[in-house]
Amino acid sequence: MNPEPTFVIAEAGVNHNGSVGLAKALIDSAVAAGADAVKFQSFVTENLVTNDAERAQYQIANTGNSESQYQMLKRLELSHPQQRELFDYCTSKRIQFLSTPFDDESLKFLVQDLGLETIKVGSGELTNAPFLHQVASTAKHLILSTGMSTENEIRSALGVVAHAFTSKQPPSIEQFERSFDSEAGKRAITSRVTLLHCTTEYPAAPEEINLRAMQTMGERFECRIGFSDHSAGIHLAVAAVALGAKVIEKHLTTSRDLPGPDHRASLEPVEFKRLVADIRELEKALGDSIKKPTSSETKNISVARRSLVAARAIKAGEPFTVENIAVKRPGSGRSPFEYWSILGTRSPRDISKNEII
Repeated sequence: MNPEPTFVIAEAGVNHNGSVGLAKALIDSAVAAGADAVKFQSFVTENLVTNDAERAQYQIANTGNSESQYQMLKRLELSHPQQRELFDYCTSKRIQFLSTPFDDESLKFLVQDLGLETIKVGSGELTNAPFLHQVASTAKHLILSTGMSTENEIRSALGVVAHAFTSKQPPSIEQFERSFDSEAGKRAITSRVTLLHCTTEYPAAPEEINLRAMQTMGERFECRIGFSDHSAGIHLAVAAVALGAKVIEKHLTTSRDLPGPDHRASLEPVEFKRLVADIRELEKALGDSIKKPTSSETKNISVARRSLVAARAIKAGEPFTVENIAVKRPGSGRSPFEYWSILGTRSPRDISKNEII
């Protein structure tokens, strides 16, 4: 059975800068790169932030203006009709449309109006238990980013998710714990949740990536794992696949020179295409885990390996000794592993020097 291929998400996010035309260009780039899905962000700004909420330092550094977080998000907000247009455009281009909701209204639109079965939850919502419960009560599958989190916080979040998936009891911390520990909860997490390792910085420095933590999550919580990559370049995302990532999410932009909070930590179209190509090549190289000669190696076995041969001419009836046996190429004769077993036995015929025994 072939291993599960890596699911590659082109994170368009808010790199459309509020333009449907630019959003469609990002979709086209994702299709051309061979991505499996393109993901946006769905939010009603009034439901997400207060009027005077500050922006993150990376957002200030990447935009260089003094607008508030509310003003920035309002400028980047996509209406429901615009999202529907992008959903239909993705359908026409045969690429999966995904989005991260940040409020109940947006979640309802994505699941009920657009019919999305998989919902991506951003790192910032990992501790937003009421919203996380609502998402898990609504969607069939969750992709959950874990930036800024501890292992205990991830466990708590999965308890909320397990409860929403499996329990009819009123939500409470105690019920979340019971659901997480239950067999039904564990099965639901394994079959319906993908945890994405993530470092919430844009761009993230290599020394803060900690890819081994992704493997720890997979072992600890027994679910699919992936990597939401905010580092520069493509090499760490490819490395994550080698370490077991089944989902790779990476920001895509048409140009890193565009104004906006995420462009500088994104890949341009040519780079994203290289990322997908490198992942697909790595998947071929990873193979099926069974150690055996490949078809191309088989023809080289007799050339590269050795056989038992006569070190000098040997007469019929003469015993084989360490003096008259040598080990030389080609490997088409008796294996050198038989060396000790034939010592002291007698040659059944005359054997000339360098003849295979």
